[in-house]
Amino acid sequence: MRAITFDDTAMTVTELPDPTPDAGEVLIEVAAAGVNNADLQQRAGNYPPPPGASEILGLEVSGTVRAVGAAVTGFAVGDRVCALLSGGGYASLVVAPATQVLPVPDGVDLVEAAGLPEAACTVYSNIGMLAGLRPGQTLLVHGGTGGMGSHAVLWAKALGATVIATSGGERKVRASEELGADLVIDHRTEDFVERVLAFTDGAGVDVVLDVVGPSYLDRNLQVLAPNGHVAVIASGSGTKAELDLGAMMRKRATISGTTLRARPSAEKAAIVEAVRYNVWPFVADGRVWPVIDSVLPLASADEAHRRVRDGEVIGKVLLTP
Repeated sequence: MRAITFDDTAMTVTELPDPTPDAGEVLIEVAAAGVNNADLQQRAGNYPPPPGASEILGLEVSGTVRAVGAAVTGFAVGDRVCALLSGGGYASLVVAPATQVLPVPDGVDLVEAAGLPEAACTVYSNIGMLAGLRPGQTLLVHGGTGGMGSHAVLWAKALGATVIATSGGERKVRASEELGADLVIDHRTEDFVERVLAFTDGAGVDVVLDVVGPSYLDRNLQVLAPNGHVAVIASGSGTKAELDLGAMMRKRATISGTTLRARPSAEKAAIVEAVRYNVWPFVADGRVWPVIDSVLPLASADEAHRRVRDGEVIGKVLLTP
């Protein structure tokens, strides 16, 4: 198979032995791999794969089932699928646990489907499973045009929630509006606390999905409604912050911080199953779709990483082998 290997200076397409599926695994001929910030962090040496996982970059793919291991049910050779991985996606072939594979619904482009697994599993496990967002509640999404943020906007709107998004610059503000956000705040020129409280008549929001981290923690609490939840899924502004416990307790607030890659396989399986029942129907009926910024060949992995690093993408960047 062809796969990306990397060193301190560059990423290179390399020929490697084809993988074979063990019991409970599926071999996928890759149509596309999603590019995530976690890939950039791994390449920089800051986010190593969990024990036993492939050293090859790539946490999500779409493609066609080429073979199935023993004891696999529900998938057959030729099926259109996408998968959540612990690594190995930047390749022409990849093995995935069958419990982390999802069918690609009819009408969804197979290449574009590579932009769904990581976002769907991250977003739903945080704002669906942990925060318990319900129809009629209000969600604040920071980074409303990123890979995670764009999916969160679509899923929450399909659920029946009111969605507020922060985005940077006129182009991204327009993109968030086109995704269906009820209010979009340009964080470069506007105070999101002031805008959120005005929009909600001072009530605040029920759930915050945060990709910024420490520098936003205090302000997230300011806009949180009583019994609200702040879900932190990235720490773009660092890893340490002071927390006003008094404000948190007065609002009976909860704060969670999660990553997905290193979770035990049983937890990932439970998340994927929950996504299949609570997100996939919206994908099948067209209310949630993969938001794709650009599609590049595998040999252009360096360029793909540059685009993600620059932060100007809307949705996901994909690589096709």
